[in-house]
Amino acid sequence: MAILEDIIGKLAQTQERLLAYLPGKRRDWLNRLQIADRAALLIGPRGTGKTTWLLSQAEAGHLLYLSVDHPLLASVPLYDLLEAIFLRGYEGALVDEVHYAADWSRHLKATYDAFPDKVLRASDSNAIVLRTGVADLSRRFPVYPMPLLSFREYLMLILGRDIPLLDPFDYNIQHVRTLCREVNVLRHFHDYMKGGFRPFFLESPATYMEKVMATMAKTMEADIPFLVPQITENHLRLMHAVIGYLGTATVPIVQVNSLCNEWGLSKEKLYQLLDAMERAHLIRIIRKRNDTKVHSIGAKMLLNEPSVYEYLGGNKGTAREAYVATACTESGHNVWAAGKEADYDFLIDNRKVEVGGRKKERKEADFIVRDDIDLPSGHVLPLWMLGLEY
Repeated sequence: MAILEDIIGKLAQTQERLLAYLPGKRRDWLNRLQIADRAALLIGPRGTGKTTWLLSQAEAGHLLYLSVDHPLLASVPLYDLLEAIFLRGYEGALVDEVHYAADWSRHLKATYDAFPDKVLRASDSNAIVLRTGVADLSRRFPVYPMPLLSFREYLMLILGRDIPLLDPFDYNIQHVRTLCREVNVLRHFHDYMKGGFRPFFLESPATYMEKVMATMAKTMEADIPFLVPQITENHLRLMHAVIGYLGTATVPIVQVNSLCNEWGLSKEKLYQLLDAMERAHLIRIIRKRNDTKVHSIGAKMLLNEPSVYEYLGGNKGTAREAYVATACTESGHNVWAAGKEADYDFLIDNRKVEVGGRKKERKEADFIVRDDIDLPSGHVLPLWMLGLEY
């Protein structure tokens, strides 16, 4: 017990230091997140603000923040630590990087049941790990996915003003004109696409992409091994190669047989790695609506964060498509590849959408999304408008 008391004291000191450096500007998604339940799981890509949100909860009550990847906690059962925290008088616990705890879902469930008056919040960057435990926790711990920063949130952070939500497929033209009069949306959107998808762009815009690449590397090296058994150095190099290839390829797809032969691995292992990369928010596989195969590379394979394309010197058209897929998926739409790509690019819910530059033709699409235009006209939408939905 004395050891746990010492650990809790050090965690409290760490929390005070972290609170002192908590960002003054916070993304709007955090401000809008309202959780009535006493327990919740927050998941999403690294660097999107999950830790900031947990610490902001500590400001609002007598709660203790702990990151389970801390070496102090390596040999301490999660239940024992949470029990000691609550018996110390804390009203709740904020558990970050929860997948580092052995049998984390069982320990959270047991703690929730044993302390019915305590608040429990947990977060993790690893969606598939959380999903493996949700069957046990679903009634107790609702899951809240945290998306990448939207263009709307980016504007709010840099301008310090409210930007209203807007449905790009059902817009009020007067609202769009007013925003364009007041804000240079094309200049800001260009900056956003270069480096504004995670709130840490505020810390140092010049090093944003280096931090993104480091975050992606950490995801591969620290998170993927929790998802795929027997990860080797060769598998890690392959995943880095996939990112590099997708970031520069004109045709956004990988060749399964070629990769398996080149890297000396089975198709089963390759599909496991690609699935893990998708669930860990590194890539986004766009499938056709009728694609129900267990193993599928889809019709398009895009990077989750569009800014990586420009950093790697990639194809601008692919970067546009990646942004459409990311913005629409994060906004809650279903995004599929076209049944016939010659007719349009994406099926978004039930809308056929074509994506391109300012001269792009509509083909058979219901909407055409063009880059480098400021105002919509009927079914022609500026690319930036897709970023105002959340």
